Amino acid sequence: MNASFVQAELESLRNKGLYRSLRCVEGDQAPTLLIDGREVINFSSNNYLGLANHPALREAAKAAIDRYGCGSGASRLISGNMTLHEDLESKIAQLKGTEAALVFNSGFQANTGVIPVLIGEGDVVLSDALNHASIIDGCRLSRAKIVVYGHGDVNELERGLKNSLPNARKLIVTESLFSMDGDEAPLADIVSLAEKHGAMVMVDEAHATGVYEPNGAGVVAKLGLGERVLVQMGTLGKALGGFGAYVAGDKLLRELLINRCRSFIFTTSLPPAVMAMGIAAIDLIEKEPERRQALRNNCRLLRGGLESLGYSLGASGSQILPLMIGDATRCMKLSEGLLQRGVFAQGIRPPTVPVGTSRLRITLMATHTPAHIDQALKVFKEVAREMKIEDGG
Repeated sequence: MNASFVQAELESLRNKGLYRSLRCVEGDQAPTLLIDGREVINFSSNNYLGLANHPALREAAKAAIDRYGCGSGASRLISGNMTLHEDLESKIAQLKGTEAALVFNSGFQANTGVIPVLIGEGDVVLSDALNHASIIDGCRLSRAKIVVYGHGDVNELERGLKNSLPNARKLIVTESLFSMDGDEAPLADIVSLAEKHGAMVMVDEAHATGVYEPNGAGVVAKLGLGERVLVQMGTLGKALGGFGAYVAGDKLLRELLINRCRSFIFTTSLPPAVMAMGIAAIDLIEKEPERRQALRNNCRLLRGGLESLGYSLGASGSQILPLMIGDATRCMKLSEGLLQRGVFAQGIRPPTVPVGTSRLRITLMATHTPAHIDQALKVFKEVAREMKIEDGG
């Protein structure tokens, strides 16, 4: 690769309004952050329940370091399998109502590792059109035939199932709460179709874990589908405030993944502090349901205010509010205008979302106060008038 190619690629990204750069933030993941030395209200975090800076997680991490040290030193199958890993997995299984669970180093590693274990060449994987990049990559790595069905379109999904070879293994993969649109998958219909056509179901609960009743277990548990879903995947780094990921299911699934999943086998295991934070977070979400209620209240308050200003927020009914703009350049101009007035709401552009659907991805936290939301709405009103984007335009 020569320098001219790199330069040309970067210039192309700039011309399309898709160039990205890192923004350094300072603070403790509270509803406010420091950016370039200035305090702003943070509406760009996945720290939905405000646990990332909770004293219980801090103390658990410190105690784990004092007792076990900083790193695990090896992969789980060598010498990196610690009591804390198995304690956390037991906690997760209890939360999710499954026989077992297995911890992964990230959600990306979980999805790219698990899917190729379940299916391979000659099989079929059916994936929602708006699934996360990690699911897309996991499907590609499996070498199975990939059938992408329209977002939440169960009729198109059924056509894909009917057209699959009868002897092929079939896997349906979907997010439960979609990370960029904030809407729920029609999981009950998906599970029924899977049973009708002999397919397995894998559900990514990354953005639903900790947020949905009962006890923050996620959408699968809310709908009572746990025994009918083969794989429930989720993360520890969003509502649970820490880092890492999990896969929950039956004991045989766990055993198979330990033996076959490359992203689990060939990586150093997560450090003790991360495991201790996960355990403390699960304890908190079970003991403090008021955090979920505060999050729901904040969602209603901000959504109602934004809609009254003429902003379009799609079908979201969750803590993820996609403020649809369309054009990438205009989207980033809006994001920057908000930031200059003290509101941090990150613009999201292709390839994260489809071309023509750039949006601000506004996320709520349980620890936002009414004052934070009132101030943000005042700023959104100013920017809407300045950029003439009332009525979703």
